[in-house]
Amino acid sequence: QVQLVESGGGSVQAGGSLRLSCVASGRTFSSNAMGWFRQAPGKEREFVAAVNWSGGSTDYGDSVKGRFTISRDNAKNTMYLQMNSLKPEDTAVYYCAARNSPYSIISRVPVHYAYWGQGTQVTVSS
Repeated sequence: QVQLVESGGGSVQAGGSLRLSCVASGRTFSSNAMGWFRQAPGKEREFVAAVNWSGGSTDYGDSVKGRFTISRDNAKNTMYLQMNSLKPEDTAVYYCAARNSPYSIISRVPVHYAYWGQGTQVTVSS
């Protein structure tokens, strides 16, 4: 059974940092683009960041550019999201996702991702 499991969420004050992890099991995603999305209550799922299979190409949503860093360790089948200078508007459930086709390009579109984690809550207080 293929699973993506996020961890590292929690509560932090504005200006603080968190590091999210996404561990894959059941298959390897070392050849697949992966991404992070988030969803706040009453809002649509929003693209946060994506990384290609090698880690050599990344993309960020405008609201997190310069504050968040996406990375991956294919040897550990793990993807990370380092979040710095957190703001209250970053409060959301964060989801990791993986594309199914190997060597596919990174994408900002949720329907392009075939596999999803269950999400981890990030709460930023002012």
